[in-house]
Amino acid sequence: MDAQGRGRVENIDPADQWVLNPDTGEYELRLSPSAPQSAVPGPRRRAARPAGGAPPPEAASGSRTTAPDQDAPEVPGPRRRRGVPEEPPPGRRGRRPAKKKPKAKKILLWTGGIMAFVLLGTAGAAYLYLEHLNDNITSVSDDGAGTGGFSKDKAINLLVIGTDKRTGSGNEGYGDSGSVGHADTTILLHVSKDRTNATALSIPRDLIVDVPDCPTEQEDGTSEVIKGTQGVRFNTSLGQDGRTPSCTMRTVTELTGVTPDNFMVADFNAVKTLTTAVDGVEVCLAKDIDDPDSHLKLSEGTHTVQGEQALAFLRTRHSVGFGGDLSRIAIQQQFLGSLMRKLKSNDTLTSPTKMIKLAEAGTKALTVDSQLDSITKLKDLGLELGKLNTKNLTFTTVPVVDNPAEKVKATVVLNRATAPTVFQMIKDDVSFTEVKEQAKASKDAAAAAAAARLKGTQSAASEVRVQVMNGGAKSGSAQATLSWLQVEEGVTKSENAGNAPAALSRTTLEYGPEQAAQARKLAAIMGLPGTALKPGESVTNSQGLPTMTLTLGKDFKGAGVSLTAPTTVPDTVDKSTADKVECAK
Repeated sequence: MDAQGRGRVENIDPADQWVLNPDTGEYELRLSPSAPQSAVPGPRRRAARPAGGAPPPEAASGSRTTAPDQDAPEVPGPRRRRGVPEEPPPGRRGRRPAKKKPKAKKILLWTGGIMAFVLLGTAGAAYLYLEHLNDNITSVSDDGAGTGGFSKDKAINLLVIGTDKRTGSGNEGYGDSGSVGHADTTILLHVSKDRTNATALSIPRDLIVDVPDCPTEQEDGTSEVIKGTQGVRFNTSLGQDGRTPSCTMRTVTELTGVTPDNFMVADFNAVKTLTTAVDGVEVCLAKDIDDPDSHLKLSEGTHTVQGEQALAFLRTRHSVGFGGDLSRIAIQQQFLGSLMRKLKSNDTLTSPTKMIKLAEAGTKALTVDSQLDSITKLKDLGLELGKLNTKNLTFTTVPVVDNPAEKVKATVVLNRATAPTVFQMIKDDVSFTEVKEQAKASKDAAAAAAAARLKGTQSAASEVRVQVMNGGAKSGSAQATLSWLQVEEGVTKSENAGNAPAALSRTTLEYGPEQAAQARKLAAIMGLPGTALKPGESVTNSQGLPTMTLTLGKDFKGAGVSLTAPTTVPDTVDKSTADKVECAK
């Protein structure tokens, strides 16, 4: 297929990127040389397709070379024979012939790391192009740390990680020269089940956490358990002691109670190549910045940054805010909001050139988990994420306070007053913004109906008759709750009914029509939300009397701990939305 590989002289059509194959007489798309590949611990690149396609255009070492023409879209074409050097295509650059121009097929796809919010597109240039994109993808095992992958009918939790590992040329001045690739920037992106809203939760790298034991697949296919550590910086959940992104996944689950579905990882090169692919991102500064550490030098006002300058902007911290990592998180969130606005604009979505450049850059720059190792899976994820409106994408940060154990403040710890509320809202799929769409109106109507069940008269505690069952809570929860109800709350007409027939994700209280007043009283005592009350039929207790059934689900946290989910973000939690223009101060 590759005339160059056979020693022939190619006949080049005057149109850019289209090459005449002398064997078939047909014009074919040519792929420009690739950009450097992002590196993370233990990556695996997809094997080349046998028979149906040649190996991807890379040297045997797996390294890539940067495309000589950054302004021209990279589109695939005939693949060269392994070991034969590839040269830039001859001929002048111009437009494709109208009869050969592929129909643009917009595939909205968010990518990972610090560039988690890039809308990746492809121009549908036939089967070979999709196979080429598949060969670009590098994957790492999720080691069973995730849910098994996102679902179209459920909320999505995507963990995006930017590492401080130096790979490729031109990165000598960034990060720690000896870094093994720590989790320098981490965002838990939660997308609501109805796709009307999303929350991007930044996790500070200097947050003190417990990293759990991490079963980890090794390069030879064996598995090793990397021992956990307590009271360490969050960023050591990746890279340290051979930890892979699956260990960062487990640490996030331990910290927030939210299990990510998938992860995406990128390093410094990803920031540079992806911002170049979109022709830069507009940023705003409230003051002049000259930061020798990040190499950022910009005047007050609005600028468009890409490549090296975009990386410098994202890594600056000493010249903004209080000069710490939390200040850098704020500037990164401002950057991502601006990027989202640009990528949602018609200027990007209607440009096949930009969409092709994004497809190439995105699939080369990112490492994904083993559940996202094909362009088809990434496309499906992108179509779900592409439904979002930027005004309903909220950026926020895990609430923290300075570490009280330190005299010189270098790390932070959870703010126990507000962090649990933020985590619970994400777990309960509660929007951080006011969503004024039809789906939200329907959800509000259901919430109002549930809230109405709590309104009305309440029986005395001594009149409440209930049997308690364990339906997925911690072992012993039913007996502990029964003792608490009888001794502490005066619900003496209660009994332990053992284990429920099936496990439930949420605690429920089922009652008959004549027991509504009793149900409201028990809900008030236990802190049950209206959604936990299930009007139905009463059952008979051991004395042959009608009784309600309280089934403790997996969400049950203990006797006396309220299960009423928060519905608003605490006032002390900083947040912003992707549709607003913010200037770094």
